[in-house]
Amino acid sequence: MSAKHVEIVTESGTESFIPLHKLKKSPNNARKTPHSEASIEAYAASIAAKGILQNLVVEPEFDPDGVATGFYFVTIGEGRRLAQLLRVKRKEIKKTEPIRCVIDTTNDPHEISLDENVTRENMHPADQFEAFKKLAEERGFGAEEIAARFGVTPHVVRQRLRLGAVSPRLMQIYRDGDLAMDQLMAFAITEDHARQEAAFERLSHNRDASTIRRLLTETNVAATDRRAIFVGAEKYTEVGGTILRDLFTEDRGGYFEDAALLDMLVLAKLGREANALMEAEGWKWAQVFLDYPHSHGLRRTYPQAVDLSEEDQATLDAAQVEFNSLTEQHEGAEELPDEVDARFGELEAEIERLEAKRQAYDPADIARCGAFVILNHDGTLRIERGLMRAEDEKAEPVTVNANGEGEGGDTGDDGGATGPDGEPGGDTLDAEVEEADDHKPLSDILIRDLTAHRTLGLRLAVSEQPEIAIVAVTHALSAQIFYRGADAHVLDIRPVSTVLAGHADGIEDTKPGKAWADRHAGWAAQMPRDVTDLWAFVVALDHDSRMALFAHCVAWTVNAVKLPWEGKPRSMTTANRLAEAVSLDMTEHWRPTVRTYLGRVTKTRILDAVREAVSIEAADRMADMKKQDMAETAEQLLAATGWLPAPMRTPRVVYEPAERPQAGDVTEKDDEAYSDAAE
Repeated sequence: MSAKHVEIVTESGTESFIPLHKLKKSPNNARKTPHSEASIEAYAASIAAKGILQNLVVEPEFDPDGVATGFYFVTIGEGRRLAQLLRVKRKEIKKTEPIRCVIDTTNDPHEISLDENVTRENMHPADQFEAFKKLAEERGFGAEEIAARFGVTPHVVRQRLRLGAVSPRLMQIYRDGDLAMDQLMAFAITEDHARQEAAFERLSHNRDASTIRRLLTETNVAATDRRAIFVGAEKYTEVGGTILRDLFTEDRGGYFEDAALLDMLVLAKLGREANALMEAEGWKWAQVFLDYPHSHGLRRTYPQAVDLSEEDQATLDAAQVEFNSLTEQHEGAEELPDEVDARFGELEAEIERLEAKRQAYDPADIARCGAFVILNHDGTLRIERGLMRAEDEKAEPVTVNANGEGEGGDTGDDGGATGPDGEPGGDTLDAEVEEADDHKPLSDILIRDLTAHRTLGLRLAVSEQPEIAIVAVTHALSAQIFYRGADAHVLDIRPVSTVLAGHADGIEDTKPGKAWADRHAGWAAQMPRDVTDLWAFVVALDHDSRMALFAHCVAWTVNAVKLPWEGKPRSMTTANRLAEAVSLDMTEHWRPTVRTYLGRVTKTRILDAVREAVSIEAADRMADMKKQDMAETAEQLLAATGWLPAPMRTPRVVYEPAERPQAGDVTEKDDEAYSDAAE
């Protein structure tokens, strides 16, 4: 378009409305870094809501001959020009939209562009937070409307509104420079000014944001807590519970503010589950607990092997045949059709359901026993069945569970003992002997004398027959581990088992914990009902099975727990040698996570672990992270490395066994020295 068709304004200081499409980016603009998309979006939203509040400053464009072209370079206001172009693209305005501009041909364009960006002071963030709060309170604007008017996201607006709700006292401390932004954000986790100020008063020299958040949430329950997981946020809020949300960090679902209400909901839900269990399975009672009562002292019965009904067996056989047939048909397929994959799932579920029927509790046990309904460590439901109260037992002594609980019970009124199912037994042999003895009883002193000699004879004979010794030890251990109060063993061996759940929270719910409990329950299910039949049971086992039972009983007594008040260096050395002997690899049973290790040690130890397992560079990159972020990052980095902290490692112990002197060369002093070394 020629100059004669355009009204060209070139006089400096003149204010003029210039069509948008006549405005160009100035080559003399001091800002070389392009405006971000977010800033252009914000300009566009502001202009759409309020118009252009500040004039653009422009200079006319001239061709090489000094003739005005009708276009203008934007010296100040390039962001606003780009925002209007964005609005054209969105068809909100036309490209001919008149823009109010001020002509400046006096000042150096580059200098005034620089001046615009340098010689100004941004609004203090606190002023911005309070201004947003004022818009919400006085104008009634919601987060979405404010966001639309200022070109930011609703989440950003909610953050600024939350910051604007911080205690005026703390806000002034922030204005004075005695609080950092991340600290102010930590206080904003709650809108309760009294709590904010109380937490501030409790701060010592450590004003870390994580410390502030911890102080403000110490009476709340994290959404990751097992109680919150079990009840669920929806049910909790439905009955009036409130959840505190941190708008500035990943809070994993927030914090449940009413802990008492949450506990009530947990117990109520556990109670409903207990009632449903009794109704569905017929147990005499069901008791609810938040934590497993390890010292309950009740007898434990276990399900026994049973035969499937003809109908169930036929159904199981048909399912297995179909499963095997489908497996053969699709053996070489890289990907299964959806319908085949679904059928595999159905068959697996059916087979698993029917196989579970091979183990069942005796109906008589169900009628007199009960169950514990417990909140698991991961927020799921845990049911422990087959527990018998003392008043419901036919005769007293009891089996001992996988954790060693219930050990050392009393005998019943008739002095009898019970097996894993509670049936009486154990004293019939003595009664028969007494009835068969027609002579006057021998004196107690003579019986003691004779049985001492017999004991010596047994010691000599057993020492010469290792296989029988294994049978005797296995019997003695089993009689005390799987039966209580039986007194059916002849060896003075007393197995003691430490309850590991008392030392490591949640250990029972780990994969190894469940594997151990299943193994113990498997042996308990095989034990004869009458303890007097236990010897025959052990003898009848094949060698491998007998050794497996022996190993299980020995393993039941292993205790390598290191307590702070116990000084047992020799015991720990033996534990290391045992670990080496069995080639213990704890990477198969445990890995370092935020919950199990990384969240419970210092940042220095976390960095040491990453440095050792990954690289020095990886540790250096994490050095400035906050503790939670560092622990989570370390968990990911260490996952595939097999790294273990020192107490979990199996050291390669190097030791030389003491050499006993040759026969004939042993003096009394030498023999004592050898004995000391052997000990």
